[in-house]
This record gives sequence, structure tokens and C-alpha cells, in this order.
Amino acid sequence: MSDAPRTSGMTRLRNYFLTGFIVCAPLAITAYIAWSFIGWVDSWVKPYIPARYSPDTYLPFPVPGFGLIVALILITLIGFMTANIVGRAIVNFGERLLGRMPLVRGIYGSLKQIFQTVLSNKGDMFRQVGLVEYPRKGVWSLVFVASEKETEINRKLDQEGDPMIAVFMPCTPNPTTGFLMYVLKSDIVLLDMTIEDGARLIVSAGLVAPEVKPKMVTVNGEPIDGDLANPPVGALAQPARKSRTASSRPNK
Repeated sequence: MSDAPRTSGMTRLRNYFLTGFIVCAPLAITAYIAWSFIGWVDSWVKPYIPARYSPDTYLPFPVPGFGLIVALILITLIGFMTANIVGRAIVNFGERLLGRMPLVRGIYGSLKQIFQTVLSNKGDMFRQVGLVEYPRKGVWSLVFVASEKETEINRKLDQEGDPMIAVFMPCTPNPTTGFLMYVLKSDIVLLDMTIEDGARLIVSAGLVAPEVKPKMVTVNGEPIDGDLANPPVGALAQPARKSRTASSRPNK
């Protein structure tokens, strides 16, 4: 009789611990990453700040985040100065100097193009999530669909009426690595989930799936659930199947 309450109490304690762990672990990891990033920026910026301008000189303890604030202010000032004619002339002169260095110009050009693509609002980034049959037929992989730009690859592999599209297939659990593939547009199954939902699905290895949103359609001027307006074929077949089963039973 005494084993049952003891087992129930241990189960409750285990559930409490798991609930607390689920709440605390994301907070702790987020705080650790943020604190590490602040410390990393401070270690780079603080050595270049004159001692008379640093609060660490006048306080008995270091001030975390002061280097990050100084870096943000400097980056903003550089962007402000670059926006005028003089600043653009200086930047263009520096880029021309870098363009004459064989090894540096390749690294700088690639990094600049990557940052411009990621941070710009021109719609050059991934625009949709899709599915592609890979690595074999019947097995589907999640991909990020890039914009349909005209490139040499598209021109060489172009099919009449079915263009080739660049897709990026990320790896789990690190979505920053993966494979760049060119596939036919007709071979891509486009999804309604956002890029953020697709990234979470990949990072969590399929454990954190986005909620399925009802597809709304308009019937007689009123929006209704698309599944109700167009039910699956199996759902339509069930009433007919039941009626046939009932009619085939012998009357008693």
C-alpha cells in the first residue's frame, strides 16, 4: 500500500523537474550566448578605448557591454558618414585599393556580397520553403527556394516552360550548411510555412513543427475553411460506403 503513494510522489517530482528544466534551459542558454557575445565584443573594442574615457578606470569593477555600445555608435557614425558624397568617395577609393590585391579582393568581394544579400531588403534572400525529392524518389527534403534570377546556369539548363530554380537544402541541426542545387520548378512542392518556421523545423530535427493553418477560401463572398469547402476524397466516400453497407445487411 505504501509503494503507490511513493511512486506517485516521485513521478510528480520528476514532472516538476522536467517542467522547470524546459523553462530554465532556453533562458540559461540565451543568457549565456548573449553574455558571451558581449564579452567577445568588449575584448575587441575596450583595448582601443583611451583610459580616460573608459568607465573601468574610475570604477572598482568592469562595466560589461560598454565596448558593445561604443562599437554600435562607431558603426552608426561610419554609416552616416558613408551616406554622403565624401564618405562614398573614400569607400570607393578603399575598395579600388582592395581590388588590386589578388588574395584580399576575392575574400572582400565575397563577404561584401553575402552581407549585402543578408542585410538588404531587396528580396534577394530565400523567399519560400519547399520540398524536393532527395536523395531518392519517395524521400522528401526541405529546401529554401531562392529568387528566380537569370544566370548562366539557368540559361544552360533551361527547359522550355519549366525553368531551373536555385534551392538551398540545409543540414540538420545547423541550417547554415547544406547543398546548393538547381532543380526544375515543377519538381518543387511549395509550402505555406515561413522561412523562420522552416529553420526551426531543421534546427529541432523535426521536433518543432509549425502549426497547420487552415487554408481560407471564399464561398458566396464569405471566407471559410478550405478543407470544409473541399473535403478530402476519403471523407466524401465515407457516407456512400456506410449507405452501401447498411443496404447490404439482410432485413430481420
